[in-house]
Amino acid sequence: MSQTSTTPQVTGKMFLYERPVLLNPEEHGALGIKALDRAFDFCAKIRAAPITISEVSVASKNYPIIFASVEQPMPLAVLGLVDDVNLFVDEDGKWEQYAYIPGYIRRYPFGVARDEQSDRYAIVLDAGFEGLSADAEGKLFENGEASQFTKDAIEFSRNYEDDRRMTDRFVELLKKFDLLAPQTAQYTPSTGGDPVTFAQYVGFEEKRLQEMNDADFLEVRKAGILPILYAQLLSMTNWRLLMNKRANRLNLTEDQLLTSGAGA
Repeated sequence: MSQTSTTPQVTGKMFLYERPVLLNPEEHGALGIKALDRAFDFCAKIRAAPITISEVSVASKNYPIIFASVEQPMPLAVLGLVDDVNLFVDEDGKWEQYAYIPGYIRRYPFGVARDEQSDRYAIVLDAGFEGLSADAEGKLFENGEASQFTKDAIEFSRNYEDDRRMTDRFVELLKKFDLLAPQTAQYTPSTGGDPVTFAQYVGFEEKRLQEMNDADFLEVRKAGILPILYAQLLSMTNWRLLMNKRANRLNLTEDQLLTSGAGA
């Protein structure tokens, strides 16, 4: 897995990765991955994480699912509100028990560098990962070859990349049929009054599906994306759960719900 002229290069930034480099035995042959007590500190300050279309259904049970934008509608699982705080990572750096962990986070510190001009990609490692150490018992390489641990990580990363490419095709259909629109999440104060907006996002606009002609609707149905769209729609019930989670974490009163850092 050494870097050559035909190997995809690591250029630009990768979300959550401090120093992404191509995984190779020359640089990483003596290193391994240590299990960290605070395993999710690296993502404790994010409000959303990328997910693939194969994750939408299961992720919708815990998180509001939104899209990054109308123009680039990649699906995201919302993890926090107002503050840069992941409400599913506790003060001990652990993910909330039984809550689904997005694959993008589970694959870390491994990842994929893709050549946008071809189907080739290479495995990436975050050289800034705290658990990367020469003292780790399980090594990344054994006798110059990937260890079983690394092989498993590579397989997971490859499968994730396949799902991500399927997600790209899903995104193209969303754009083709203009199925998304800017939306707002609101709550009504217990004291009454007008609803208060606490989130603005891009989501599935069901009305546009209902207004489709028969040929377009048939294409959407045959593509198998209807269950994904309705899972996203149903996930909107999780906005209130997320707000309650934030209120409990920061010990907020109702009039502090939308105040950044209140009670921290």
